[in-house]
Amino acid sequence: MTAGQIVIGPHGEKITLGEIGQTVLLDNERIRVWEVALEPGETQPWHLHHNPYLVLCLASSPCHMDWLDGDPARHIVETVGGVVYRPPSPVHMLTNDGDRVYRNRLVELKDLGEEAVGDLSGGGPREVGAVPGLPVVFDEDGIRVYEVELGPGDTVSLPTDRPPYLLITLAGDGPDGDVSYHPAGAAATLTHTGPDAFVGRLIELTYLKEIACRP
Repeated sequence: MTAGQIVIGPHGEKITLGEIGQTVLLDNERIRVWEVALEPGETQPWHLHHNPYLVLCLASSPCHMDWLDGDPARHIVETVGGVVYRPPSPVHMLTNDGDRVYRNRLVELKDLGEEAVGDLSGGGPREVGAVPGLPVVFDEDGIRVYEVELGPGDTVSLPTDRPPYLLITLAGDGPDGDVSYHPAGAAATLTHTGPDAFVGRLIELTYLKEIACRP
């Protein structure tokens, strides 16, 4: 986390960086998950990402990113439930240009940044197959994201040879944006017991192939 770090702007001014989100919802040795929520016209101040990260949109509004180095602004419109992957990036700020609240879950991949310990693939070509029955909505850069939709009483079983994963709620059990972390190696069954449909995203850390493929 970089809040309080001082950087020099393009005109020699000193700028004190803020955090990359408002609230840390989950933090362990592998990932850190933030709440980012901006009212119309609100800005997330200048900040710096030391870790690669995912952005999962919970509520969409047109936004733009300004870059401290003077590069052209990046204008973005995300889709609710959509996922983007971004590498560590230069100092920037995010502004909500729309008339609706913008919200996301920002997932820092600490294994690939501040906690990096070398080759996480185990040095081999092993691949992690997709979970049967779950549609894949994103599969890049060692991350695979599934769409999870369950009616009341529906279940999905995950085999034991899975890497660690996050489950983030979009609608259904609990408030939208609820997040839980599940380590590798243990069988899991997702069962929806609520009266309404559950919609979420299951985010597998498939870059951890040596964990997923242990004998």
